Amino acid sequence: MTLDELIAGFRTVATASAADAVDKIVGTRGYMDTAIKPRINEKKIVGPAVTVLEGPSDEFLPPQHALDIIDESPAGSVICISVIEDENVAVWGGLMTAGAVANKHEAAILDGGVRDIVEIRRDYDFPVYARSASPGTTLGRYRTYSSNEPVRVGGVMVHPGDIIVGDIDGVVVVPRQHAETVLEMALEIDQREFEQARLIIESGSLREGLAKYGRI
Repeated sequence: MTLDELIAGFRTVATASAADAVDKIVGTRGYMDTAIKPRINEKKIVGPAVTVLEGPSDEFLPPQHALDIIDESPAGSVICISVIEDENVAVWGGLMTAGAVANKHEAAILDGGVRDIVEIRRDYDFPVYARSASPGTTLGRYRTYSSNEPVRVGGVMVHPGDIIVGDIDGVVVVPRQHAETVLEMALEIDQREFEQARLIIESGSLREGLAKYGRI
C-alpha cells in the first residue's frame, strides 16, 4: 500500500483496534503512556512521524531542530518530540503551532509540556497530545539535540516514518514495516466487534456474544 492508502485506512479503524493489532503482529506495546493526552481537541489523527530529541541545557538557544522540521517536513506529518528529562516546561506553544498549521501538518505529540493552550484552541484548533501543560519556556533549560532519528515518546520507540494513530483513547505507534499487516488486522477486529455487538444487542446476552466471538 502507498502511504496515502495506509493513512486513509487507519482513519477508518478504532485506535483500540490498532493497538490490539500492534500487540499481536509486532509483539510489543504500541500505545503510548496514558499521560500523553489530547490537550486541544479530540480530533482523530493519522500521519507519518517526524522526530525531535530535546534535553537539558543552560544555553539560551531556540529549539532549532524542531523549528527546522516544522518548515521542512512533508504536509501531514505528525511531529513527535522526545524529552530526555522532564523539567516541567513547554516544548511546544502558539508560534510553533502557527508554523505547523502553515505547513499543513497533522498533529504534535510531546513527551513534555505544551503552553498557549487557549491560543491554540481559539486560533488553530490544532491537535496537540502532551504529557503536561506548563507556562515555562525551554530557553535556558532545554535545547534540541537531533531530528529524524529514533526516539522514545510516551514509553514507545518512534522511528521516522512510523504511522501515528491517535484520538481520545490515546496514541498508537504503528511501525512502518508492519503497517499494512496491522491495518488489515485492525479492520478485521473492527468488523468482528461490530458483529459481536450486534449479536449481544439482538440476543440480549453479553455471554452469548463472548462465547461466539471470544473477544472482550
